[in-house]
Amino acid sequence: MENSIYRIHMGAAQCAVDLGDGSERGEYVDQDYILNRLGRPHRAINLMYCYYPLDKEWPQRISEACKEKEVSFAWDYPYDDYFTYKGGLNGDLSDEPFRYMREIRAHGQDVILTLTIDPNVPDEHLVAIAKDLSTFGRMQIRINHECTGDWFSFTKRATYQQIADFYIKFRSIIKEYAPNVSTILCAGGVERADVNKIDKEEEFADAVRATDIWSIDKYMSLHWGWPYDIAERGGTSHSRSSVREIYDMAKRSYARFIELCGGQKKPMVLSELNSDGDVTGAYEQAEMMKIFCDMLKNDTDRWLSGFTFYQFRDRGRLGLEIEDPNNCNVGIEQPVMRTYKEIIHDDFFRPEMTCGESAQLPVKLRWGGSEDAEGLAIKLRFEKDPVFCEVTFEEDLNLMLEINGRWFYKSPKAKTIDLMSAFYDNRLSGAADLTLKIFAPPASGENSPEDGEDWRINSYTTITKLPSVRIRYEATEPSKDR
Repeated sequence: MENSIYRIHMGAAQCAVDLGDGSERGEYVDQDYILNRLGRPHRAINLMYCYYPLDKEWPQRISEACKEKEVSFAWDYPYDDYFTYKGGLNGDLSDEPFRYMREIRAHGQDVILTLTIDPNVPDEHLVAIAKDLSTFGRMQIRINHECTGDWFSFTKRATYQQIADFYIKFRSIIKEYAPNVSTILCAGGVERADVNKIDKEEEFADAVRATDIWSIDKYMSLHWGWPYDIAERGGTSHSRSSVREIYDMAKRSYARFIELCGGQKKPMVLSELNSDGDVTGAYEQAEMMKIFCDMLKNDTDRWLSGFTFYQFRDRGRLGLEIEDPNNCNVGIEQPVMRTYKEIIHDDFFRPEMTCGESAQLPVKLRWGGSEDAEGLAIKLRFEKDPVFCEVTFEEDLNLMLEINGRWFYKSPKAKTIDLMSAFYDNRLSGAADLTLKIFAPPASGENSPEDGEDWRINSYTTITKLPSVRIRYEATEPSKDR
């Protein structure tokens, strides 16, 4: 089998897909469940947290600390009702969000940390946060998102100019203490086609120039009054746009960002994208997502680097699943789930795979992130559609495997991985040559200085033995009913 192995590189998709997992509207769902539901990892998983350490309620989640407070809007609390970031100055790296970040990276995905933060915290807090993130590879941090709005607590504690200046300062601290981390500026875009300026352009122009990644959040429909009222026709707590309106708004915002940077191009993402089933119903929600993604595929400009679907499981109707009101650990699949699976398994949204030279054992694999990883490929010959297909590893490796379009996770403790689910919805019609792809993200979810000078962005794993592959085309015992 050694003669049938070769190196393979995983690179960026034409348009990457990221996924929101947990927010003020839903709980975090573990990566094994998501992978098995969707059949492939994402480029990155977005986690949403807040940091208001100067407040007397901290570090409690504010909706828990203010249970008796009467509110009529999701952001009427003293600070934002996200999960609280337990790191920072004198923080605990064994708590949230770090255990989730480790799980995400071990499952072959990068981390996007959305963090709303009090812009009045002393710099020592920012340094501590940057140090917290220094071992998590090529992650991204979205600082004080939707910063030109007026709903988050940080917008009530500082002027827009102060918020923009805080962004630039925090970014410079991150670059000093965690150069592995890219920063996302999520601001307002060019809302009107006849006014070529982004929202609060005078205040945020320098932040646009300073950031690594440009972003806007845009929902094709949204019920922002949830959960305090019901979206009914004639109401004032929801909105709906056409898909074309949202698409064109996002694209002209990207063009304006480029102009503000003197022609320099940077990655552009939509950090929250969806259509709210509270407004459209479940069927049109799915239809609008498909239309938007078809527009991306048919647009030759290739202006969008990626988008984040908000979110996997939601207590309202903004999720691939709705949280069961009887049991928060149970999700109820929505029609958009099937549509989304079709989208993310389209070649346009899948990472690029490039074949390299043949390999000999032992093989040293490099994990730079979900858009830059060097793996191992094993050629397998299938005589026909299998009845059994599994791989068994002798080594305690942390691996991501792909075959026939479906991905699998192998933890260090797992030995045998059943690959048959790769064929249930994609059966072979005859003999076929398939490739088993193997990548090795860090088992701990963190990078280690032991990996060398480039440890902040790369981790390494050596494979000395190939797995044994068991493929069978008939039942273990013949049927007695035929």
